[in-house]
Amino acid sequence: MSTPGGGRPAADGPALTYKSAAGRWVLFATVLGSAMASIDATVVGIALPAIGKDFHANLAALQWVVIAYTLTLAGLLLFAGALGDRYGRKLVFVIGVIWFALASLLCGVALDDAMLIAARALQGVGAALLTPGSLAIIQASFVSADRGKAIGAWSGFAGVGSAIGPFIGGWLIQAYSWRLIFAINVPIAALVVAVSLRHVPESRDMSAAGRRVDFTGGALVTAGLIGLTYGLIEAPIRGWTSPVPLVALFAGVVLLAVFIWWEHRDDMPVMPLSLFRSTQFSAANVATFVVYAALSGALFLLPIQLIQVSGYTALEAGVSLLPVTAIMLALSARSGDLAARIGPRLQMTVGPLVIAAGLALFARIGPSGNYFTEVLPAVVVFGLGLAINVAPLTSTALGAVSAEHAGAASAINNDVARAAGLIAVAVLPAAAGLSGASYLHPEAFSAGFRMASFISAGLCVFGAVIAGLTIRNPARPEEPRPSTPTVHCCLDAPPAGVSVD
Repeated sequence: MSTPGGGRPAADGPALTYKSAAGRWVLFATVLGSAMASIDATVVGIALPAIGKDFHANLAALQWVVIAYTLTLAGLLLFAGALGDRYGRKLVFVIGVIWFALASLLCGVALDDAMLIAARALQGVGAALLTPGSLAIIQASFVSADRGKAIGAWSGFAGVGSAIGPFIGGWLIQAYSWRLIFAINVPIAALVVAVSLRHVPESRDMSAAGRRVDFTGGALVTAGLIGLTYGLIEAPIRGWTSPVPLVALFAGVVLLAVFIWWEHRDDMPVMPLSLFRSTQFSAANVATFVVYAALSGALFLLPIQLIQVSGYTALEAGVSLLPVTAIMLALSARSGDLAARIGPRLQMTVGPLVIAAGLALFARIGPSGNYFTEVLPAVVVFGLGLAINVAPLTSTALGAVSAEHAGAASAINNDVARAAGLIAVAVLPAAAGLSGASYLHPEAFSAGFRMASFISAGLCVFGAVIAGLTIRNPARPEEPRPSTPTVHCCLDAPPAGVSVD
């Protein structure tokens, strides 16, 4: 069975080495392509106040600017990985980069919020096509001995990109216009395509030749998420008894149920349900959903709080979270190595509690917005919690299944995190009492932000309880542990050293 992003390499096998010029070109293309999508998703949060001001948009419209992208990305991610296995990972990656660039151009010239939302949905399609291909190309192109180094380099450079992105994006928004954060993707995409066509080898899952791709499963999960999300956003506005949100919610639930039924009976599902027979895998994904819902909901509202309430510029808001990236880069690999030695249960229990403390500290951010007394303490505690939790969480989800299914497990875990963020952005503002034009009224928004911070902290505490009750440490192997540390790539890849061929 092919796995999204993790099938067998081309017939002639992987041949690139980490130190070769050809290997570096492949890393350059895959890092830059995936960073383009991840950075854009981050920077848009900083641009929301400016977008709302230009289009006179309400909070629901700003939610849709974020959600439209995540909807199509989450709905099509597993399906896109299967496309790459079947038709060629390089081909699907390049198509995704081009699609993303054209959609970015549409975002940059949007005439109103409706056009921007539609363009963002198209952007998500492009991101879904290029995201699984990025790491799958590395897995299929590098020799086994160098694959861990290549993935580690991909992870490190992606972290650097995540740190630089908000800084550049904030500067573009402040100095010129929010539209440039989308337009800048076009020349970057052109460079990625040129390098990919010249230097990236093609690979595909040879066992998938002649087999169909699960188009039905991809369509069902996407439509189900759209219905569910639309209902959750519209219900607080129209009323929970209004026919429109009720019909949308019912349709979403039914379509997702049909998706599960279809995946159960399909011979080549985009989401192999057999993986959930592992209690450890299921528990890790439940913990992922709860924790990432808390993170995504709070981080959606934080830039608005900093800009609209605390008086930060877009640039200042963009760089305010840089310590999180620095802490993650410094400690994530060490955290993964510690979990490999003592088991993941302790860190998956303590990590969400530390994240919860950081989110609760976010509630202290008010009109003064003093960075060193209000923002920085919360950011540091929050970053430490992420560093403790993310690598063990991901490695647990991947380690709960056999190596041949690591690609599918990674894609599912990634998609669970994105779906959690999708639902959280839809639900958390209303749960905190935020709606309409409340983001334009600093006092009202600040009160809602405090409530949202405490709700998110509570979710993380719940995630800690789930991990403490359900996660089990694996039996220690008898053979000596490798001396080289394991590098984890958060939710986008298996840990280095795990082959998914």
